[in-house]
Amino acid sequence: QVQLVESGGGLVQAGGSLSLSCLVSGRTYSDYVMGWFRQAPGKEREFVVAISWGGGSTAYADSVKGRFTVSRDNAKNTVYLQMNSLKPEDTAIYYCAASSKGWGPHVVRGMEYWGKGTLVTVPS
Repeated sequence: QVQLVESGGGLVQAGGSLSLSCLVSGRTYSDYVMGWFRQAPGKEREFVVAISWGGGSTAYADSVKGRFTVSRDNAKNTVYLQMNSLKPEDTAIYYCAASSKGWGPHVVRGMEYWGKGTLVTVPS
């Protein structure tokens, strides 16, 4: 089993920055593709970003390209999401996710393991 715990959410003004972290425990962390998804009020959960186990491959939703950066530190079992130039439409609960199914187009559709989420609020 894999446990994911997010941290770093909060309230930030538009144009500001915020960094999220996800600590992974359980089975071998470095084998997993990691990702971040988000769910805004009244909307379905959507893909934000994914990163391969070695960090060599990444994928970003068009809405966050150029503003968000994903990284991982396998030695610390942690994946990070740096969010810059935040907009009110970035307001959502952000979920860390992990997949053991390798890298591919399927990562944007969902993953096997999920954290409980952390709230990011960007007031308009």
